[in-house]
Amino acid sequence: MDNSGRGRRNAIKLVGAAAAATTLLAMAGCSSNSAAPEGDGDVALEFAQWWEPELPDGEFRALIDQFEEENPGITVELVSGPYASTKEQLFAGAASGTMPDVVGLDGAWVSDFAQQGVIADLSQLMSDAGYDDSQLASQIQVDGSTYMIPVVNFVYPMFTNDALLAQAGVTAPPSTRTEFADAAKKISALGGDVSGWVLPLSLEAPNGVQNDVMSWVWASGGSMLKDGQPDLTGADVTSAADYVQQLWDDGVIAPGSFTMKEQDKVEEFTNGRVGMMIDSLAHINLIRESNPDLAFSISAIPAEDGFTGERGIPYASWGIGVAENSEHKDAAFKLVEFLMGKDVNSELSTMAKAFPGNTESEPTFVQDDELFQTAFEIYKDGYPANEFTGLPVAEELMRLFGEQFQSALDGQQSMSDALEKAQDEWAAKF
Repeated sequence: MDNSGRGRRNAIKLVGAAAAATTLLAMAGCSSNSAAPEGDGDVALEFAQWWEPELPDGEFRALIDQFEEENPGITVELVSGPYASTKEQLFAGAASGTMPDVVGLDGAWVSDFAQQGVIADLSQLMSDAGYDDSQLASQIQVDGSTYMIPVVNFVYPMFTNDALLAQAGVTAPPSTRTEFADAAKKISALGGDVSGWVLPLSLEAPNGVQNDVMSWVWASGGSMLKDGQPDLTGADVTSAADYVQQLWDDGVIAPGSFTMKEQDKVEEFTNGRVGMMIDSLAHINLIRESNPDLAFSISAIPAEDGFTGERGIPYASWGIGVAENSEHKDAAFKLVEFLMGKDVNSELSTMAKAFPGNTESEPTFVQDDELFQTAFEIYKDGYPANEFTGLPVAEELMRLFGEQFQSALDGQQSMSDALEKAQDEWAAKF
């Protein structure tokens, strides 16, 4: 990404370096000949993903049946399983060169898959098909070519406890860093076990670095990369890190950060012990079910004072790609094109309670729920931002940063020293 924060809907550009094997996906037992033509030119495609088990029974298969009806001669076998088992199986398939024709992808796998040559260049397939990619919200690229298209996105806005904000005299969710710091102080001043903000920094599950620290960078249109390389000592990351350090020094962050994981963060918010958190939209229903009496709001992550550009919003995606070993890439891309179509993408995002990868699609669930509607407006006004997507050994990078960041927060070193050390450690991994 560039540092302007503008024009980000085109592509998310990634470094072309290898990711760790532990972050890979592959599908075992899927032969490269499984998609061989059948009968009089008929094509059978295999589509490996973890999506079907996470959607209402039968709904995804019905969507695929629609594709088959619209594309006579192409049939699709869904190879479905839970995320974890799909990950293990796809790893073996990538190693043996027997990937299914179409694959569900996590952005963390894209760089290594592209470097291995096991997923196809979608830029070329789009060009060959005469496909107009202007409606795609984002594309995941390696060395200038697209290898994954996010089909639906699960975003991470800011959640605020309405009652705690009101008690603290805060009339609206903060929209700037200054307003956020002021609100956090006022909420913490309520006393008891209440804190202004919750920050999970567990090194065992270090995604708090991505979702809760770097999100401050992206919310102001910034970047942790420059020319595809780490830029942790640059102005964008330095500003965000210093800001979090000040919040820490002000005592407004919930205790236990260094061992806290994402699920702990959600529990703290759900139980009314923190006023604000950055979290996945997917947890709205979980929070409601766990505490029906909790009134809360959704808003954009606060930006630097005076910032007027597009705000990046952290996200995770169900991505899609095509196997390089597929004998029917044209047919495989037709399935990709189908799922990214305006109406179908609206339907799929509605099923998943996620936001569409097509900028012109709109899931119907946002019309019936005020919080989802607000979050959808935030999503449309900004751009999906997650620069860890596709980086080499992404989880290890988060952990390395988290180790230095914790040390700075704890007063063992300055934040500038922490960022310099993390910069050097990251550079060695690229």
